[in-house]
Amino acid sequence: MKRFFVLPLIAAGYLLNAQTIGNSPYAAFGIGDVKYDNTTDISAMGGISTAYIWDFNNNFNFSNPAANKNLELTTLKIEGSNENNFFKSNNDNMSVTKHSSYLSNVTIAFPISSKVKFGMGYQPYSSKKYTVLTNEVLGSGNTQASLYRGEGTISTVQAALSYQITPEFALGLRSNFFFGNLYDINELTFSNAELINGYETKNKVKTFNFTLGTAYQKKLQKDRKLTLGATYTLGTTGLMETSYINSTYYYTDGETKNNVSIIEEKFSEDKNLIPMEFSVGAGYGKDTKWFVGTQLDYKKGETIQFLGQPFVNDNSYKVSAGGWYLPNYNNFRNYFSRVTYRYGAYYEKGNLAFNGTNINQFAVTGGMSFPFENRSASRMSGIDLGIELGKRGTLDNNLIRQNFINVKIGINFADKWFNKRLYD
Repeated sequence: MKRFFVLPLIAAGYLLNAQTIGNSPYAAFGIGDVKYDNTTDISAMGGISTAYIWDFNNNFNFSNPAANKNLELTTLKIEGSNENNFFKSNNDNMSVTKHSSYLSNVTIAFPISSKVKFGMGYQPYSSKKYTVLTNEVLGSGNTQASLYRGEGTISTVQAALSYQITPEFALGLRSNFFFGNLYDINELTFSNAELINGYETKNKVKTFNFTLGTAYQKKLQKDRKLTLGATYTLGTTGLMETSYINSTYYYTDGETKNNVSIIEEKFSEDKNLIPMEFSVGAGYGKDTKWFVGTQLDYKKGETIQFLGQPFVNDNSYKVSAGGWYLPNYNNFRNYFSRVTYRYGAYYEKGNLAFNGTNINQFAVTGGMSFPFENRSASRMSGIDLGIELGKRGTLDNNLIRQNFINVKIGINFADKWFNKRLYD
């Protein structure tokens, strides 16, 4: 067991390949770095989404599928993310910078009726990409080299439906189909041996789950409103296939395995990849002017096979707060009066822990939404910008502190598509 979870695997995470979705050393464990439900406007507000109903008619909330009472236009969103990570460790005073850019969201949503709204889209759910090489001189003078490699991405296709039961209360349902492959490989060699001992785990994901959502919004005064929301995500209902092979072999050209001898082979199926989670939120605001909200997310821990051994992720939670401010959406003489300004912050107690040290995360966020139209008060098409500055991990116990600056951009095309035209 010790060879699978030694701290040098974390400390040597600086060898992660650049320009990939999962470029954090902590992505080596579990299912990698989770990127899901991280749209530009929501990220800019610290991640609040459970009690977030956009005041205008051009936005669909996938995080809480019930919070879409104001959607009246067909919206097409395309979003991308640029992540900049700055890693530091007290182990040899190492520091490295890594970057990645990727397509993070493609969605389309439209109203079916005044009470029923529908949306569907694609997002990457999680990803890992790492390469770690450690060397250890044994007491006999023999050198042991361990090469750890991991790669793969889990993606999701989602569909969401919301139904407005009363003017104040709505229900929603979202389904997610997850697909992809994750690989973790450990190759162990000795200076006086010809063969390589390889341990390989492949997790083949083809599964789905459901999220139930509720949203309640009540007018307290003429232009003030209270919003409450909750979501519950069921654990996966499909299967994850895991295969594990312990074998010996050698390379002739650096890639092709020869003289492969299988020592041990296992195969299992599990439903525990995507865990149960729930969220509750509350918000208060003034119509078309400002909004502030807070949210609590809880995610149950899960177990995933890692190099033939179960690796347990702990239960985790996240506390978020944020909101938006719009100076005057009807002021067509001053463009920046019609720009929406977003702000937020969050603290997350993560699901990873090493030697009793939790890998937690904190960030402050901000952003702006720029409308395209200079003549319409409907807040139709526009550009969303968001930035996230934060810290993950710690320097304690020879671990890594990860400072990050993430930039997100999204384009929202909104119009009255699919509507029947009436002619005299």
